[in-house]
Amino acid sequence: MKPNILHFITHDTGRYLECYGFDVRTPNINKLAEQGTIFTNYFCSAPQCSPSRASMFSGLIPYRNGMIGLAHRGFNLKKDIPYLPKILGRRRYKTFLFGVQHETQWEKQDELGYQNFFTAKTTSCADVCEVLCQSLRQGIPEPFFVSVGVSETHQRYPIVENPPQNIKVPEFLPDDIEVKKDIAGLNILVKRVDDAIGKILFVLEETKLIDNTLIIFTTDHGIAMPGAKATLFDPGIGIFLMMKGPGIPAGKKLECLSSNVDLMPTVLDYLGIEIPENIDGISMMPAVKGKAEQLRQCIYTELTYHAGYDPMRSIRTNRYKYIRSFEVRPFYFPVNVDASFAKDLFRSKGYFEKLRPFEFFFDLDKDPLERRNLINEPEYKPIIDNFRKELVQWMKETNDPLISGPVPLPENCKVSVPWGYDAKEKWLDEKS
Repeated sequence: MKPNILHFITHDTGRYLECYGFDVRTPNINKLAEQGTIFTNYFCSAPQCSPSRASMFSGLIPYRNGMIGLAHRGFNLKKDIPYLPKILGRRRYKTFLFGVQHETQWEKQDELGYQNFFTAKTTSCADVCEVLCQSLRQGIPEPFFVSVGVSETHQRYPIVENPPQNIKVPEFLPDDIEVKKDIAGLNILVKRVDDAIGKILFVLEETKLIDNTLIIFTTDHGIAMPGAKATLFDPGIGIFLMMKGPGIPAGKKLECLSSNVDLMPTVLDYLGIEIPENIDGISMMPAVKGKAEQLRQCIYTELTYHAGYDPMRSIRTNRYKYIRSFEVRPFYFPVNVDASFAKDLFRSKGYFEKLRPFEFFFDLDKDPLERRNLINEPEYKPIIDNFRKELVQWMKETNDPLISGPVPLPENCKVSVPWGYDAKEKWLDEKS
């Protein structure tokens, strides 16, 4: 019998899980990681919801699949691209969406290839998980492809006015009480996700589906804090991925450099289905099966539109990262930073007034927190020049629209004013 696929995706979690070294309790997720394979050097194509998710299911970088902004702001996928639910539907898989997707308008999930769509009282994982578990117990036609999308761990977090003084914040953030308030709220949401994963594992075992189901657990991009989401720094693009199922080694950690454009071809390779030609992703199954230690020399990441227009491109290898900005912007672009206690703290410290360099270059072995920009260091000049050439070459080969200048706002799309603070302040609404 063909294996089932259960894909569970959270919002804005990055790698903020206990099994990735963070100080948050996730016993059920730990169990999933111990029973399967986790990827510790896995990144998204773009540090934003819709473009990342579209890459995950199409195997294409955002400007090649068309999703260069947020779906709820009017951005759209190209019509003729390969898409995982569509491909599996043509292979006699029954395709289901539980909860949310973020690759098209809310009511158009059938355009993505979902034959069945289930909602819950809310988009929280507690409610979505309840509907999913009920459906699994009642029986879903097999083989199935189930994608489960939940609102956790998106901002705003539950408000914790008096967080524990000993709460640990991620290293890239200041150890400040305002940040601790956010992290305490984030911890609450991560616990909800962990509870949901525990319930799903229990029901899969109860229904005896566990032995023939590939579980894929992942997120779209980094946590919604300054310096992470909507930036090309590692806290923005580093994400978790774990897989458990028939033929997937248990207790394995894969350190090979990989991107979420690789997920779609990996699933197809796992199922023995032909991988579409001319995609950007590659199968990670050789690494999963122990036949390869490294799959890529580098990954490419991008951002064009989020709440506001902030075009950036980057190349990352295991040791180095080069980031190129294409517009004058503050060091942290406020309209692309979710409202939070930390955002207000960063404003008070002037981060939204200081201009961002057009180029960054980091030696990640020496500077994993990306604190020292080496772009003007003479000893790195030959390496930096090579990264510059590689980026331009990549942009040309993949027909990046940014290579020709600013990317026009597509018709009927909405974007926030670039000089604002609140993302709710829209620009060009009269043309939308």
